[in-house]
Amino acid sequence: MLTSETEKKTGRIAAIFSFGQIADITAYQSFTLLIFTFYYSVVGIRLELITVGFVIWSVWNMFNDPILGYFSDRTHTKWGRRRPWIMISFIPLSIIMVFLFTPLLPIGSANQIGNFAYFLIIIIIFELFYTMYSLNVTSLFPEIFLSKKERTQANNIRAVYTIIGLIVAFILPGLIIPDFTDPAYFTEFQIFGIIAGIVIAVAVIIFLRFGPREKKEFQKDYEQAFSLFNSVKYCVKSKSFRWYIIAEVGNWFVYGMLPIMVPLYAKYVLGTIGFGTSLLLGLTFISAAIFMTVLWKPLVRKMGNKKSWIISMSIWGASLLPLMFISDFISGLIVFFLIGVGLSGSLYIIDLVVSDIVDEDEVATGMRREAGYYGVNAFFLRFSNVLVILAVGTVLSTVGWATFEPSSVTPDVLFGLRSLMFIFPGIALVISILAMTQYPLHGENLKNIQDKVKEIHEQKKARV
Repeated sequence: MLTSETEKKTGRIAAIFSFGQIADITAYQSFTLLIFTFYYSVVGIRLELITVGFVIWSVWNMFNDPILGYFSDRTHTKWGRRRPWIMISFIPLSIIMVFLFTPLLPIGSANQIGNFAYFLIIIIIFELFYTMYSLNVTSLFPEIFLSKKERTQANNIRAVYTIIGLIVAFILPGLIIPDFTDPAYFTEFQIFGIIAGIVIAVAVIIFLRFGPREKKEFQKDYEQAFSLFNSVKYCVKSKSFRWYIIAEVGNWFVYGMLPIMVPLYAKYVLGTIGFGTSLLLGLTFISAAIFMTVLWKPLVRKMGNKKSWIISMSIWGASLLPLMFISDFISGLIVFFLIGVGLSGSLYIIDLVVSDIVDEDEVATGMRREAGYYGVNAFFLRFSNVLVILAVGTVLSTVGWATFEPSSVTPDVLFGLRSLMFIFPGIALVISILAMTQYPLHGENLKNIQDKVKEIHEQKKARV
């Protein structure tokens, strides 16, 4: 068991480590919330061009992520494997937050191709530096926190800091931008980008200055690192990883769909804009923070990752059903708060599952390949981005919104928005639940893996 002193030490390390989480959440969640709506309704790029842009971006990411993971695992410097990549990436990432909301040509320009080309280039550059940063911060988690109890304790602390990032990503835009779909507030988008960039830079500087260093016993693992092809092959060969990744793609489909559609759903279905939109998402994640602590942390310790994740996805899917029927803001506040219950379980459990898979891989290969797994993991997750944008593009085009027309909101448009908020996410979560029923790392099997990992780590410490 963790002693009281060990728990305090883990808590201190996790608190500083979690500043890295603030930067990660701020960057990606504000991107997810605002970029589609900004270029579709504010800049005015046609839906089919945005769809093509996001598909190209997703295909790029499928290769960008595992390649960066491969190089991270093979890096060897006096600062470790992960920290150099974090140091290289965070300043460009901070600056790009402004350029995301600075299109090449004026708002409403007839030259769609010019702004489309800029849109495509800037989201690819954003993803390059975001992945370089996020993959390496995330890869540190299972290395810094090695035991199940350390990971659950650290995860609980990360959840609190996640809320800070989500406030910046979801609440702050609503305080600055009165209407996410109105071109009149173009400058306000840029102001938000500047503030988000500053938050990212400050959080990462604190993380780098005071955060935990990489463990010495893993410094030689780079010498055994696989080639890029073998890194991908060994990840995909893992039965645990294969079932997990199906579930994860389904979860990320929902993660991607909800923020993208909330600005349009909130305005045209629930009748609210600006801060009201932000409040819906803010309540979801306030709820998530509460239930991570009071529900999922004790449930994971009692039932394990597999069963807890299945329960959370079931609750999450059920909570989305009312989105097909509600039509007022107050009902929206209640429903979005309830959505946070199931969502929080998924947010809490995913990194714990990946940590177990990395442990299993270390037993099989003798080395820790966190970045390799997170890189291949991201390769598949980008497929969910393709599915999201294809679903959005297909539905909105079918109901007559290939070009954003705020004056022509028909019953078909409303049904399309509702279906994107429930029917498509519901199907994705059912597939994820079915996949996790086959996930093998639980019970006695997982305990055996954890015992073997402890032996391997003791051997590595003895060689340092």
